[in-house]
Amino acid sequence: MKRYDLLVIGTGSGGLSIGLTMHELGFKVLFIEKDARNIGGECLNTGCVPSKALIHVSRLIHQAKAAQEFGLTSTGKPDFERVKHYIQERIELIRKHENADFFRKQGIDVVIGTARFIRKDRVEAGGETFTAKRIVIATGSQPVPLQVPGIEQVVQYDNQTIFTADTLPNRLLVVGGGPVAIELGQALHRLGSQVTVVQSGERILEKELPEVSALLLDRLTREGIEVLLQTKIVAFDSASSATLEDKTGTKRQLTFDAVLVAIGRQVNVDALQPEASGIETEAGKLKLDAYLRTTNPCVYAIGDVTGQLYFSHTPEMQAPLLINNFLSPFKQKVSYSHFSWVTFTDPEVATFGLSEKQLSQQGIAFEKIVYGFAEDDRAVIDNYTYGKQWLYLAKGNKLFGKRKVLGGAIVAPQAGEMIQDLILANTVGLGAGAIQKKIYPYPVASRVSKSALLEQLKGNIPAWAKTILRWLY
Repeated sequence: MKRYDLLVIGTGSGGLSIGLTMHELGFKVLFIEKDARNIGGECLNTGCVPSKALIHVSRLIHQAKAAQEFGLTSTGKPDFERVKHYIQERIELIRKHENADFFRKQGIDVVIGTARFIRKDRVEAGGETFTAKRIVIATGSQPVPLQVPGIEQVVQYDNQTIFTADTLPNRLLVVGGGPVAIELGQALHRLGSQVTVVQSGERILEKELPEVSALLLDRLTREGIEVLLQTKIVAFDSASSATLEDKTGTKRQLTFDAVLVAIGRQVNVDALQPEASGIETEAGKLKLDAYLRTTNPCVYAIGDVTGQLYFSHTPEMQAPLLINNFLSPFKQKVSYSHFSWVTFTDPEVATFGLSEKQLSQQGIAFEKIVYGFAEDDRAVIDNYTYGKQWLYLAKGNKLFGKRKVLGGAIVAPQAGEMIQDLILANTVGLGAGAIQKKIYPYPVASRVSKSALLEQLKGNIPAWAKTILRWLY
């Protein structure tokens, strides 16, 4: 039986985040992965990397069409085979440093096989038994399947299969209104699919501010994407027809060539046989404490399998916490109060920190700033004056800019880049004054944060302060 300091089950973003860092710190690490082609996990193989490569290509095609306004003409249809080739090419470039041989050359053991617990601190895989002082479960999540009568008749995809589809569907029915559904739906629409999004909820991107969802929905609709809210699929009547029902009970028929299902993620750890290790589950999910530890004190979880936040960068925050708790007597509890994410639509939606609802629930006094981009020079130049920013500042002295940045969102092209200063301020506790003092090279897009804060400051200068300033002058 081979012994290790750390045994990691799964080599997605979660497993790699914790395993590679522990290896760099000098610990003996073992990775167990059921399939060598799964190394890199959802992010590399069927998630972030292929989806953003698809979005990149679709944006190029969309911009080429937009250039017709200036006399440039383009003909023909996108070659879907070339699009798929580009996506796989990008994946393989990254796979060069995310594969079993590469890790073994770095001194990390890798076993390919299905892992299962056989005792408290023992795991079996590939016909061998392994033990470790700490074991981390990082087996990720899977897309939730659509359960509607007649679904077996249709050509259906999810994020794991859409990138290898034989052809681009002429008419695509997208089921779901979250980031995956909206990102892929828009990208495939730009490649040439006629896209209809069916969302059972009241709005798309339900985790965002209602104003954010509404703004993005308007942009998608202007682009020609049909979005049906508060609508559900009653049944698939044939391989190319579905019956829909809206909130009023009104039914209609919709024809399509294929269905893209993106209704959420789910966790399944049954194959690990966690009960053999004394690990309890609740509703199929691992039962975790505030330190990401299971009911077996030497087994932890990281990434999607925690069932907490389904983002590839979540483990980048969880891994340092786990390492601290492995090595330090001063344990840290998991907290997502400084978390951020981006939905890579066009325009992008970037969100960070605490939401308006969370601030109210926690009794934190705050001021909400809403700043439109109609008069922002870069927005005027690049034609995104529809853009908007929302900021939450702690209550405090408005004149001296000491108030902390608590959270917010931006909707604009490249919003994920524009919001980085705000994320930094939120994470390390900088006051709004730090952004107000920064000199942004003109006319970078991210200077809107300074503009929003300065406009708010100017609007709050009291008359007595102006009197003193005139006296000093």
